[in-house]
Amino acid sequence: MDIAEGADIVMVKSALAYLDIICQVKKYTNLPVAAYNVSGEYAMIKAAAQNGWIDEKKVILETLLSMKRAGADLILTYFAKEVALMLVK
Repeated sequence: MDIAEGADIVMVKSALAYLDIICQVKKYTNLPVAAYNVSGEYAMIKAAAQNGWIDEKKVILETLLSMKRAGADLILTYFAKEVALMLVK
């Protein structure tokens, strides 16, 4: 419906739960596809890292990469500043 109504971008949220939908949307349209990495996904990773259950940096990058691999042209994420700093180093 969004495409039929003239959308400029198609956004899928929550991104991690709908990677398959991101892939399908990408195949269906030539519009840019945005993945919204919602606050619950951010909180889940932060909590697991604080408890020492995961390597936070690796999981953040793997998570965002999975969205890109699914077909996202844009990723909206609460990790943006952290990832920008990681990529500068």
